[in-house]
Amino acid sequence: MSDISRQSLLLSSLNTKGTGSLIKDELYKYTSVFLSKVVQDDTNSRFFPSKIISDVHAYQLITKRLTKKAIIELYDGKDKVLIGKSCIVNCFKYGSLQWKKANQSIESILELAENVAVSEIIQVPTIYPIEDNCFRILTGHRRFFAMIFNDGIEGAAHFKVYDSMPLLLKTKQFQENASREELPQYGKLNAFQGAKEEVEILSNARQRLGQNRLTIKEIANLLGISMGAYDNYNVLTRYPAVVNAFENGYTEPFVAVKKFVLKTEKSYKAKHGISKLIRPDFKEINRLLESYFQRGQIPKLSIQNSKQERQAVYTFEKITSPVALKTLLTKNVCEIDCGVDWNSVDWDNSEELNGTLKQLVEHLNNINPEEYT
Repeated sequence: MSDISRQSLLLSSLNTKGTGSLIKDELYKYTSVFLSKVVQDDTNSRFFPSKIISDVHAYQLITKRLTKKAIIELYDGKDKVLIGKSCIVNCFKYGSLQWKKANQSIESILELAENVAVSEIIQVPTIYPIEDNCFRILTGHRRFFAMIFNDGIEGAAHFKVYDSMPLLLKTKQFQENASREELPQYGKLNAFQGAKEEVEILSNARQRLGQNRLTIKEIANLLGISMGAYDNYNVLTRYPAVVNAFENGYTEPFVAVKKFVLKTEKSYKAKHGISKLIRPDFKEINRLLESYFQRGQIPKLSIQNSKQERQAVYTFEKITSPVALKTLLTKNVCEIDCGVDWNSVDWDNSEELNGTLKQLVEHLNNINPEEYT
């Protein structure tokens, strides 16, 4: 669907619904569907190009009645992955980057298929109807491929089926990617890019109706992530060099790489005496980041910085009263009425804890010795 067509649909829906309702009000049901009626989403670039083969050809292949060359010719499978009952064939050039990336995905599908074979899928794939009484996958490609591997194209499985194609399709895909810890980092970045483009179309549609554009907070809420996570994704997808690095197998934590990107931007601004980056600057910084990744300089810097900043340090203010010291050593300070709500303290937040300790010590230093018991 083109951006113009998507915007027209969003304009129509916004006239009758609020922004949040575009996702919440979409109808769906859980039902069994024949796997032969389900097709993958070819626009989801984080998945390899693939084709599903018949159960007969899959059987012939694993019993060596059909060669790999023959199955590739039969399905025009060059530079694709062929998937069928009990077989997955990587048809990319052996040893190439695409071949290696496909192999990694194949390994995860085989592991998932093994788990699915002995237990039910907790979160079923989601699909929506298309032409010819068929359905396209919205979320759950790996689970779908695992079903094909276990049961073949003639099998059936349970799906979450939307009544129609969701208007914010890419946004729904990102929401699932962001919430799944085991999914590849590149997949999450790629899903964010698609969702961000879609949300921009939504924001433009709101503006055309005389409404305000979506704020950063509203966008983060729509995507189902925190403001901090949104900032991480936004910085990392700002430069193609970073996205390409993750696509090619880079696996360092997002936060660490984000800090290196921001450090690179800061150094670039200082070197050129500027306070704001424009398009030529972004291109130059992308070139710098690309060279850093190629020379392997970012992993060392990112890991070192992230480890240093993860080491929390807790400090007490100066204790100026013997009563304060005795109280700290002999009393349960959490029972002292010093203005701190100990039940709401975030014990994993070092900055908040240091503020709490400061407040406690200030209170203890001001205790009247005559009141101490």
